[in-house]
Amino acid sequence: MIAFMNRYAAAWTTEVSLVRAMEQVAIEIQSQLEGRHPDLLLVFCSHHYADAWQNLSAGLVSTTGAKVLLGCSGESIVATGRELENGPALSIWAASWDGVGMIPFQATFERTPDGIVTTGLPQGVNGLLQGNARCAIVLADPYSSLTDLITDHLAEDLPNLPVIGGMASGGGPGENRLFYAHKAIEPQVFEEGAIGVILSGNLTFTPVVSQGCKPVGTTYVVTKADRNFIVELGGEPPLARLEQLYADLSATDQRLIENGLHLGLAMTEYRDQFRRGDFLIANVIGADRNTGVLAIGGKARVGQTVQFHLRDHVTASEDLVEMLKTARSSHPAPQAALLFTCNGRGTRLFSAPHHDAQKLEEFFGSIPVAGFFAQGELGQVGTKNFLHGFTASIGLFG
Repeated sequence: MIAFMNRYAAAWTTEVSLVRAMEQVAIEIQSQLEGRHPDLLLVFCSHHYADAWQNLSAGLVSTTGAKVLLGCSGESIVATGRELENGPALSIWAASWDGVGMIPFQATFERTPDGIVTTGLPQGVNGLLQGNARCAIVLADPYSSLTDLITDHLAEDLPNLPVIGGMASGGGPGENRLFYAHKAIEPQVFEEGAIGVILSGNLTFTPVVSQGCKPVGTTYVVTKADRNFIVELGGEPPLARLEQLYADLSATDQRLIENGLHLGLAMTEYRDQFRRGDFLIANVIGADRNTGVLAIGGKARVGQTVQFHLRDHVTASEDLVEMLKTARSSHPAPQAALLFTCNGRGTRLFSAPHHDAQKLEEFFGSIPVAGFFAQGELGQVGTKNFLHGFTASIGLFG
């Protein structure tokens, strides 16, 4: 399906039987890696195989010889140039590396009288990795994990480390699965928690985070705020600022505001000019016409630069293209990629299928790609990692 590209390989199938599906992708991976065993194997599997999930981790470790395996279930599955939104689908991605370190982990979350207690996260790895950490890949169940605790923990020990991944999707509480294995434990399948791996050493990695929005109007500085309520923008009520903006927009953009408005929160003030990618996108969730206060799905601080943003299928496509152009300037020839896209994208947003996967292929060719449609996507904006919505989070590997 996909030619072997140096140290990476990917394969996918829509075979109905999971046993046969695993056989097919394992044979393909072995061929692409020319008989080498994968150091890392990532697995993304649709819910059509739910009855046989329990055997997935052990089966793929046995057939491929992978040293570390991570994976999850997904509502829809991503492969090279394809987004498999209907029917059974299994997509796997393999890396056979020289000089790349891996620290896998499995985290659990427990509610106690003192708050949420997290166990299983890697401890003290900065000294161990000696500043050579490159990225982390995290997969989690959306109903039983708090990814903020994971990203905050990693940031304490490994500042500025990019994290990519997403929340398993397609099922309710207890219906999603995480697939996990490494040499120190038997292959396992989890219904709860989170799994991940920190990669270090001889690896080039570039994150791409497309939040699907376009900025409109000018930037403002938050001059008064209270938690998620913005009280003043540049000394005026934010609703008054919005009304001024609305009057200057085209009829098309006015309709976008009426259908849903977003506010971009600048991640750094050290910019002469703010552009796409400089903002964390938050939803505008309410407004008080009497006071002019806006409520957003996030927190803004006094002194922070913000800008209104709009989103639809056109802006989402434009934003992805702009982010990929920027990435190509710094990482022109990646050898493989992972794509975690929102389950609200695909044909639910775009008029044609395979949009995000094909844009990735247009920019970087038919490199090995895998991923899934997530119920929340992990990606870095500025130097901090967030759980996003309606976002395509991509990792480019070299």
